[in-house]
Amino acid sequence: MALRHCAALVLGALCAGALAQSVSLQGSMGRDKALLLIDGAPQMLAVGASARGVTLKRLGDGEAEVVVAGRALVLRLGGAPARMGVGSGDVAPSATEIVLPMGSGGHFSTQGSINGKVVNFMVDTGATSVAMGQAEANRIGLDWKRGRPGLTNTANGTVPIYTINLTSVKVGAVEVANVAAVVLPTDMPVVLLGNSFLNRFTMRRDADVMRLEKKP
Repeated sequence: MALRHCAALVLGALCAGALAQSVSLQGSMGRDKALLLIDGAPQMLAVGASARGVTLKRLGDGEAEVVVAGRALVLRLGGAPARMGVGSGDVAPSATEIVLPMGSGGHFSTQGSINGKVVNFMVDTGATSVAMGQAEANRIGLDWKRGRPGLTNTANGTVPIYTINLTSVKVGAVEVANVAAVVLPTDMPVVLLGNSFLNRFTMRRDADVMRLEKKP
């Protein structure tokens, strides 16, 4: 009887360990798919689908509702990973890795924030700095006209730019302070995530996934 009781306790402990999940919201594709980081592994889930004990119930602007071990949890884009297990709702330490899925056209895009304002990023390893159009800079409240004026060459010729310093750039749970950026007069559909941000990371590709590991 004692042996049976002991075996039940061990089995229960093993099951509890298997159910424990560290989950964070890394990005989204449209309104029906989210990129989650589950126990350190990237997983693209459609609304209603499940993987590794995590079910995506709802996807909204900058957040996702998931169910883990029967418990509902709202994940915020840019928030710290959450650890959910039996009888546990602890918050895990902040992550140091950004995981980005390849989107249409072979680009790596994601939502993030600049100085706390949500923006849409696209990775551009050929861009010296984070870059955006004036309309986007105005929308998120950047005082770009006080930046350093200059000129840059584009496909449409030489255009004026303003170089500014961003207090914070955040993707997933990873935040980088004091990031150089340029503001261009042209309209841009996304903010280019250039090397003033990317150089703070070690970059590697795993098939259709880009991983950015923050440098010490």
